[in-house]
Amino acid sequence: MTITRTLAGLAIVATATIVTLAPTAQAATGTSWGPYYAPGHSAKAVGTLTATGEDHDVLPTADVVKISGKVYDYTRKSGICGLAVFRITYRDSTNNLPFKHHTVRDCSYRSAKPFSFKYRDVYQVELKVCAEGKSGKPSLTCLYAGTWKTLYLSK
Repeated sequence: MTITRTLAGLAIVATATIVTLAPTAQAATGTSWGPYYAPGHSAKAVGTLTATGEDHDVLPTADVVKISGKVYDYTRKSGICGLAVFRITYRDSTNNLPFKHHTVRDCSYRSAKPFSFKYRDVYQVELKVCAEGKSGKPSLTCLYAGTWKTLYLSK
């Protein structure tokens, strides 16, 4: 009977130790990223990314991702701007993983444009830096030529 009580006591202590050492799901993961440059170093983007509340129940996503930083335009032409284009892949209500683009544009030569934004239920964040005209959307060349830089991927 003494051995049974001792083993039961050890099992309780071991369980309590494991629970105490287990990481919390609400811990923030913050990382710096960049600098990343457009082809020919005509634009630059640098910043930080903080992911909180990672959830791995159905699809691995972060509850909230905050991205902040600065975009620099290094072109001398007045009609050309520096762009930081973010591709945010998120979990929707049907557990699919669609994406949307978030673009930050800077048209002031050699001065930084600060930015900060948040998204919820984020699976992945990718970045492309481009330099192109002041049109409303990034061009297809900006979006599809070259490779995206992965800033965050929920695991």
